[in-house]
Amino acid sequence: MVSTSSSWKDPGPPPDGGNAWIQVALAHLVICETWGQISSYGVFQSYYSLTLGHPQSDISWVGSIQIFLLFFVGTFSGRATDAGLFRPVFAVGVLLQVIGIFMSSLSTKYWPLFLAQGVCTGIGNGLQFCPTMSLLSTYFSKNKSLAMGIAATGSATGGLIYPATATQLLPQIGFGWTMRVIGFVTFMQGLLATAFLKTRVPPRKAGPLIEWVALKEVTYVLYCIGMFLNFWGLFFAFYYVGAYGRDIIGLSDKNSIYLLMIMNGIGFIGRLVPNFLADRTFGPLNTVIPFAFITGIMLFAWAGVNSRGGLYAFSCIYGLFAAGLQSMFPAVLSSLTTDLRKAGVRMGMGFSIVSVACLTGPPLAGALIQSNHGNYLHAQMWAGAVLTCGGMTLFAARIAKTGWKLQAKF
Repeated sequence: MVSTSSSWKDPGPPPDGGNAWIQVALAHLVICETWGQISSYGVFQSYYSLTLGHPQSDISWVGSIQIFLLFFVGTFSGRATDAGLFRPVFAVGVLLQVIGIFMSSLSTKYWPLFLAQGVCTGIGNGLQFCPTMSLLSTYFSKNKSLAMGIAATGSATGGLIYPATATQLLPQIGFGWTMRVIGFVTFMQGLLATAFLKTRVPPRKAGPLIEWVALKEVTYVLYCIGMFLNFWGLFFAFYYVGAYGRDIIGLSDKNSIYLLMIMNGIGFIGRLVPNFLADRTFGPLNTVIPFAFITGIMLFAWAGVNSRGGLYAFSCIYGLFAAGLQSMFPAVLSSLTTDLRKAGVRMGMGFSIVSVACLTGPPLAGALIQSNHGNYLHAQMWAGAVLTCGGMTLFAARIAKTGWKLQAKF
């Protein structure tokens, strides 16, 4: 029987607490084993550039295709979630992710690694991430941004666990077994999430893969364009801060990895505080705008960093504001969707638009570094400029919704 708007049963208002926080904890695990690994790719960026004999722009494609597929697959996995297929889609995602990690452990050349760690793991991530975030958005109303922020701190958790694991195990047991250990940890997290994540909203069987009406909403369109620009330059620092510390500042390999861990670890604060303030005071779109501008300013400021202490300070501040920008992205998308039956497809559309930016941003930065003979200045100026333009576009989205009422909460 095909569901229609008349046959669809409203599950009632979101619980906004109680057992819904269990779903937040499970979503935290999902973000830990998907985004946590992606946020840690800087460790592998440095390792692969030393062992595979490929330029850094080539190496960054492995991480970029992961992020691209995580977001792009959201168009399909989000719609499947709306249709009531959350659990089988999610389980397939866990399986593909683990297969990709274990096949990466056997790879000694660039292309097998690209297909395993980049493509296979990326598809697996995409089948988990968007369904989880769209499911979580149906459990909350008043505390929606905070719930998504707590889930998003899983990226910081994974951003500490996976680099620490790689740092400790690579010299002792080698690359192959290090990846297998990561695979076992990932599998256990995915197994728990598969067993206990639970959909709340009845399925909407009928419906388009793309919600074309959303593309007529000026605020939605401007928001997606603004976040495209933001994510185009956002991951440049996460991928290259370790290489910058090693090649420009002269840090050891271990200390360069510590930079990435600091950048990820401080994300706990950056993912919680803005989401809390969004729910209580400012509104999600108002909150994300200054984070975009400050992140862009920090990328400009990176060009003036020429000491160990300065680079550690940059990593702390950048990690704080970049984390806020990342965690607020799905929270704002969710706030722009009032019909919970369409939460998955509309979130998936936003993710797919941003996926192209994530695919091309880090390799473009690597190409700018290579064309400038190893100097990072051109890449830093490009990344700072696109983040600044992204902030301006988000401000335009806000004006399109509320006008020039600066105190309007949205």
